[in-house]
Amino acid sequence: MYAVMTTGGKQYKVAQGDRLRIEKIGAAVGETVTFDQVLLVGGDALKIGTPLVAGAKVTAKVVAQAREKKIIVFKFRRRKNYRRKNGHRQPFTALEITGITA
Repeated sequence: MYAVMTTGGKQYKVAQGDRLRIEKIGAAVGETVTFDQVLLVGGDALKIGTPLVAGAKVTAKVVAQAREKKIIVFKFRRRKNYRRKNGHRQPFTALEITGITA
């Protein structure tokens, strides 16, 4: 069984046992979170929401709260003596999907 859920403005296709990184949510490590914004539930019978599947939930366990690797933002204008260097580390929450209920 799999599901398509939405969180943080993005959609994720998940199945039980999957690990994924989503935008940071306010939950402690080891805590269980429930997502009720499920767009589709697949498996033996396909259920498509309009836009959400009624009563469907995805439960997950928070594995980590961390930040991604640093990316460098470098702005440059040739011949103008203009250089700006900036770094960014995006926070994320790592999840392990524990169950899908339709």
